Amino acid sequence: MNNEIPWWASETFWKKTAIWVTGFMFVVLVILTLDTIPQITAGSERVPAYSVINKHIGYEFNDERNMQVPVIGDEALLFGKKFNEEEAEALVSHGKKITQGRNCMGCHTLLGNGSYFAPDLTKAWLDPGWSSEPEREALMIAFLMDPIENARLFGSGRVMPNLHISEEEAKAVIAFLKWMSSIDTNGFPYNFTVIDKES
Repeated sequence: MNNEIPWWASETFWKKTAIWVTGFMFVVLVILTLDTIPQITAGSERVPAYSVINKHIGYEFNDERNMQVPVIGDEALLFGKKFNEEEAEALVSHGKKITQGRNCMGCHTLLGNGSYFAPDLTKAWLDPGWSSEPEREALMIAFLMDPIENARLFGSGRVMPNLHISEEEAKAVIAFLKWMSSIDTNGFPYNFTVIDKES
């Protein structure tokens, strides 16, 4: 009886194989990371610069890509002010930190991450329930400052708790939401209701 183990079944072969596969996949991961970072940085083709908050942002169906895509239009100043790139970045970053600090992702989803109890916020700026852009700003500020009094339940029975957001913080969150709505997310979220074109 031959007790010799074939080379392909030996422990040494599989240890070496595991080491080589792990090393190869590490190199692939590094390459993918280096390729991804420029594509997800603000100011890239799919992630507009922060100053996009000075523009009208729409969402239209693209026949060629067979999905909804953001469309950056003419000037539509946020809160009636034109922000330069540094001011816009500071405001959007402040809004992002507020959403992180108040744990918005404990209930909401942002760019595919978070919870599914409350609405996805990726395209919240474009939500038709907020009306036209000037009204949208005021309605969103009022809601963020006092969500219980200004809730839009739509029969869901879910109510956002009062997170004691100041007006300045609300404006920063809105800037973050407007900027985030301009990101080309390859049609995500797929069930988003398209806002009617504003006249």
